[in-house]
Amino acid sequence: MHPVIVTRPAAQATALAQQITARGRPAIVFPLLEILPLNDSAPLQAVLAQLTSYALVVFVSPNAIDAAMRFIPAWPPQVAIGIVGEGSRAALAQYGLTAQNTTIFSPPDLARTDSEGLLQALDLDSLRTAPVLLVRGESGRDFFADALLAAGIKVQAVAAYRRQAPALDAEGKTRLLQLLNSQNDWIVTSSEALRHLLDLVRQVESGSGVAKIQQQHLLVPHARIAETAHALGFSEVTLTGSGDERLLAALQFPL
Repeated sequence: MHPVIVTRPAAQATALAQQITARGRPAIVFPLLEILPLNDSAPLQAVLAQLTSYALVVFVSPNAIDAAMRFIPAWPPQVAIGIVGEGSRAALAQYGLTAQNTTIFSPPDLARTDSEGLLQALDLDSLRTAPVLLVRGESGRDFFADALLAAGIKVQAVAAYRRQAPALDAEGKTRLLQLLNSQNDWIVTSSEALRHLLDLVRQVESGSGVAKIQQQHLLVPHARIAETAHALGFSEVTLTGSGDERLLAALQFPL
């Protein structure tokens, strides 16, 4: 069977890769994003010290949750949380935050786990009493914040981590060339990572490399990533829905 390439940041790729190998498929961890701490966390800590002044705190990713929770000794139970994917729900659970003790809003359609989906789950009228805090990376989409602002809701965004494309060393370049010349199933969990993949391919094989990677099979959890993949020339794209269980099911594993 084809190897499965897990492209999540290294800290989040290992557990999924282990689940894949435990089910008899070879798994290769090949991160397409690096998650780094902020150069200065003081602004983040100052905002997190005032959590009770917000009507809702939205975490854009598991990385945002992990980065913020380092500075939160205990979550105030009266403050609701917004998330966009099942990975974030699992990350919250690691800190003891579940639907049993915290109000957690998430997209109702697991195939549309993005900002648009989260907006569908929110009662916007109830959010006009206090600001919404958006915890994200140093860069990110402005759609969610802009949509709330357009609805008359105050929004504050704070960076919790940095993202960057990985730099390939000689070993990494060799590995990518090997992957280009074999058939694989690629798990890609962000549009940004997919663009990085194309950039890396151009670095190692400027001629036919792009055509080779476009012929590979992608498994993506969000409709927006699928749309990006098709726009970038990928033809074999499987939309799995959010959560590792659905990714594994799409690989035709028993749950």
